[in-house]
Amino acid sequence: MIADLGHICILLSVALSAYSVVGSLLGAKLSTQQLIDSARLGGYLASAMLVLATAILIAAFVTQDFSIQYVAENSSTTMEPWLTWVAFYAGNEGSLLFLASIFSVLAGLAILTTPSELTTARPYTTAVLLGVVLFFALVMATLANPFTELFPVPPDGRGINPLLTHPGMLVHPPMLMTGLIGVAIPFAFAIGHLLSGQVGDEWVEAARRWALVVWAILTIGLLLGSWWAYTILGWGGYWAWDPVENAGLLPWLPLTAFIHSIMIQRRRGMFRSWNILLITIAWGMAMYGMFMNRGGPVPSVHSFAQSALGWVFLLFLAGNLLFAFAVFFWRYGTLRNSLRLVSPLSREGAFLLNNFLFLIIGFVTLWGVVYPLVSDVFQGVVVTVGRPYYDVVLAPFFLGLVVLMGIGPLVPWRQTTSRLLVNRMIVPVGIGVSVAILAAVLGVRALAPLLGVVACTMALAGIMREWVLGTRIRVKRGENYFMAFIRLVMNNRPRYGGYIVHLGIVMLGFSVIGSAFYSTQKDVTMLPGQEVTVRGFTIEYVSNSTEAKPDGIKQTALVRAKSGEKVLGLMTPGYRFYPDFSMAATRAAIRSTPREDLYVIANEFSENGQAVFRIYVNPLVLWMWIAGPLFVIGTLIALWPERVRARSSA
Repeated sequence: MIADLGHICILLSVALSAYSVVGSLLGAKLSTQQLIDSARLGGYLASAMLVLATAILIAAFVTQDFSIQYVAENSSTTMEPWLTWVAFYAGNEGSLLFLASIFSVLAGLAILTTPSELTTARPYTTAVLLGVVLFFALVMATLANPFTELFPVPPDGRGINPLLTHPGMLVHPPMLMTGLIGVAIPFAFAIGHLLSGQVGDEWVEAARRWALVVWAILTIGLLLGSWWAYTILGWGGYWAWDPVENAGLLPWLPLTAFIHSIMIQRRRGMFRSWNILLITIAWGMAMYGMFMNRGGPVPSVHSFAQSALGWVFLLFLAGNLLFAFAVFFWRYGTLRNSLRLVSPLSREGAFLLNNFLFLIIGFVTLWGVVYPLVSDVFQGVVVTVGRPYYDVVLAPFFLGLVVLMGIGPLVPWRQTTSRLLVNRMIVPVGIGVSVAILAAVLGVRALAPLLGVVACTMALAGIMREWVLGTRIRVKRGENYFMAFIRLVMNNRPRYGGYIVHLGIVMLGFSVIGSAFYSTQKDVTMLPGQEVTVRGFTIEYVSNSTEAKPDGIKQTALVRAKSGEKVLGLMTPGYRFYPDFSMAATRAAIRSTPREDLYVIANEFSENGQAVFRIYVNPLVLWMWIAGPLFVIGTLIALWPERVRARSSA
């Protein structure tokens, strides 16, 4: 009964979203407001049906209704209750329902809050948004029904993938999936604008705000994924350039470029064609990420089981891109810029270079992801593209972006002279070089980290220069320093919110430099009572324990960590073996400080108590996680509505 009710909700969402698409387009074509309003209401009802289907599936997990195949495959009686939410999207069918539900809610909010100046374009935007909802609902109705019934009903389910039994899984997959599918919202505003025939920039502000929201969600999703990999996979790192990791990064790159570039259109009426292309590429990359997660041909430890769904998503991607580019070229004549680029030595020129760098990084990353498939098709050999390719090829472009992040705010609008530019860059460049010299004196000799330190320091100095100069100007008007800084930020929220995000990027950069170039690893086999010293830390193996769990065997080592003579405390690295999955999940013990992480892994326990340990000392990793809140704070400030000041009549 409950399975039938859930499937009926999905079928109703198909009918309602199809009606919304057709009704919106016909209503706009015939200028029939009643039909437009009715179609919009149909979209809201489609969202309600998908949310109801989600509630039904979650209820089936809570009650352990193993008559539903999806519940039986992703749940069990031994599963801890808090994992119910994770189990909901642990497989293909549930994740599709999550994507459809969350996007339909976001799409409804986007339609509901559309500004009045977009009334002409709103039916077209609605049609694009509900077209995406229709696709997901159709896939579930025909190919991936989460409510398929199972007979005979098993007494217990198979359980959840052990790698997903981590607190990070409560947030990381939903954030990443929401970020990927959410790119469709600014895309819909752009395409709706083109379809309506409007020639102004009415769509820009709505698209900018939604792009910022989606960017923040996607960014936090990526950081949480790195945290999950760092804490559970037991390899001492947080990013391996895995194809599905890249699938989350790929749309993030053009979306970031779009957020920067749309500010130029908002301020100066430039880059109109660029912005349509950037958001179209971002949406294409996002669809490719969803394709990779659903049975794409490139192998990944993150993707769902191989299935025909990957190719369905690939066809959807191709259809979307063909449609978007057809509309773009059809309306290309309406996208003339209000102003031309006067000089490459200008802030507009810096933004344009910024766009190129983001796109180059995106397409180079994409080539690394698809190359194994290309080599298999044309050479009959699957060539794995690993970390060295990305590190060597992409490092100069990332370095250029960080440098540009520091220089860009210093360059005036329209054009500048080389003398003025040099005067503004003296302080940031001087600080960057001074810090590099200090780093070299302290023992940093390799060129790559030195260049990275210079770039990050220059960017930090550029941000500080803008804040200090702006605050000092307000202080001269009689304000105290604290209020001067607060009012400086609040009076230009998009600009200074962006600087806060840039500060988070600088933190991320320093963290990557420290952990990538100066991490220490040591493998050692010890018996209880023995100890080993790794870069100032002494690890003493105290004891171990074995505990039988309903779903497997848990083995834990107890170690005592010391720094010199100071006892830091006890750590409990270990792992769990899950016979039903023939899989072991490592649990690293991590002690984090702003300076470095002590990261201990233990496995291969012998009967005499001997265990194999892998010990890492990873500098500056904590700053990567601290950067996350800065991204959120900066985004919220940039999104916060500006006060409308009343103008008195003369």
